[in-house]
Amino acid sequence: MQDSIVETHSLPSPTHSGISAFWAGIRAVSPLLMGVLPFALIAGSSAASVSSNAVEGMAFSVLIFAGASQLAACELLHQGTPVLLILITVWVVNLRMLIYSAVMSGHFRQEKGKALLAYLLTDQAFAISISQWENGKFLSHKRSFYLGTGFALWFTFQVGSLVGILVGAKVPPEWSLDFAIPLSFIALLVPSIRDKASFAAAFSSAILLLLFAWLPMNLGLLVAIFGGLLVGWIVERTQT
Repeated sequence: MQDSIVETHSLPSPTHSGISAFWAGIRAVSPLLMGVLPFALIAGSSAASVSSNAVEGMAFSVLIFAGASQLAACELLHQGTPVLLILITVWVVNLRMLIYSAVMSGHFRQEKGKALLAYLLTDQAFAISISQWENGKFLSHKRSFYLGTGFALWFTFQVGSLVGILVGAKVPPEWSLDFAIPLSFIALLVPSIRDKASFAAAFSSAILLLLFAWLPMNLGLLVAIFGGLLVGWIVERTQT
């Protein structure tokens, strides 16, 4: 009996295992954090350009927590674009999250607090978590591991955004950093062009944007977005 009691107490507790999985998630995503930081600095700087103060800019970053969407929204706000068009643009930029959410829902079907899990969903957290689970790791503590990756990315992004907001607000107008936003989108776009359909969508969107740049209230952007999606869909259908 005494041996069995000692043996039972020597086993790791579920809580300890959950904490270990949380830290494992942080370690797994840590090599990517240095790449997140510059993007967060740019996002923070762009938020500072459309916010009246640092608190407002930081609230923008905390509430949205979606780098590409934040950059798009800030750029359109800076141009005086109608709110409806901004919302549509942000929705299109985040369409991939629908796919991520559908995949993740199968892993967290019985979990509580799904709003927090959805809030922390990013490209990196999704890719790393799914990769680990497919390799049979942390299957008993998926939530803890995922929260570790999500928290590390969230914290890094918010710190970078805060620095970008504080520094960006003090940058003289003649040192305009507006060029950083389109450069960031180019950096995001190029790796995503992997086949004929994605190339056709990107190329046609660029052409349509140039052709309809004369439309008021940046409506040319709306034409380019849906035109590019349509062309990409048609090309993909012809390949199947």
